[in-house]
Amino acid sequence: MKTSRSKALFARARRILPGGVNSPVRAFRSVGGTPRFIVRGKGTFVWDSDGNP
Repeated sequence: MKTSRSKALFARARRILPGGVNSPVRAFRSVGGTPRFIVRGKGTFVWDSDGNP
């Protein structure tokens, strides 16, 4: 799975939002990985910023 665009977006989000996510939990770091930034959806399908379905 490609994640380069999501990693760049997450780095940008961390500079703007505490923890990089807009959530009362703010614990994405403890979950690990890189969050997926959803850019489009159709029916029951979604695609992230890297083009992954």
